[in-house]
Amino acid sequence: MDAIWDFLKQLPWEKAILAIALTAICLIVVKIILSLFDKLTNKSKMDEMVKKILRIFIKAVLLFISVTIVLGSLGVSVTSLVSALSVVGVALSLAIQGFLSNVFGGIQIITNHPFKVGDYVEVGGEAGTVREVGLFYTKLDTPDKKLIQIPNSKIANDSIINYSNSPTRRVEFLIATSYNDDVEKVRSVLKQLIDEHPLVLQEEGKTPVVHVQEFRDNDILYTARAWCENANYWTVYFDVMNAIKPTFEK
Repeated sequence: MDAIWDFLKQLPWEKAILAIALTAICLIVVKIILSLFDKLTNKSKMDEMVKKILRIFIKAVLLFISVTIVLGSLGVSVTSLVSALSVVGVALSLAIQGFLSNVFGGIQIITNHPFKVGDYVEVGGEAGTVREVGLFYTKLDTPDKKLIQIPNSKIANDSIINYSNSPTRRVEFLIATSYNDDVEKVRSVLKQLIDEHPLVLQEEGKTPVVHVQEFRDNDILYTARAWCENANYWTVYFDVMNAIKPTFEK
């Protein structure tokens, strides 16, 4: 405190008045720029979280520039200050690299909208319904009632499959039977079973099909495909899977 007081006593009044004036001007300019930013972003469809982060970043940069201008007017060398802050910034960014990558990943997801809450997606080796898109993690609810939290940095650098973009979704079943079973009969029974499900679509181009996929060493693998409304996917899938064995036994 004594060193600061001594510096102020030795400071010419002209520089002091100039510094006060520059401080006032800088604060007014910062306020005007932030006000313009708020007006522009309020008219846009930008996510609120992204707005807040950008506003904080812009304000920090403007205040830093203001401080350097005022210190420069007082005759204080700002070169060493900028260099020191640069070193601190680099060290800090390295220390929180994972944190920053998740933040920027979250901003990318929120800005690009590859999916939204309620969509069924496959990303980062996991699949589930999106419960929450946060700034650091995205939460998925799996069909078996598990909660999975995936770092946004992983999502941002991975391919994303969104099954909810279309109102309909294809359901695929893989069934293996013995070589002793008649191929055409297996196909016919599977086709009839799927056709009779009330939630399976029968419109043109989306009718159920059953094909032999592979002749394996110990069995024959069949692929059955059907279409349904997105919301009915798991109902159709489990209903058909649960009915296959009893139907074959009949």
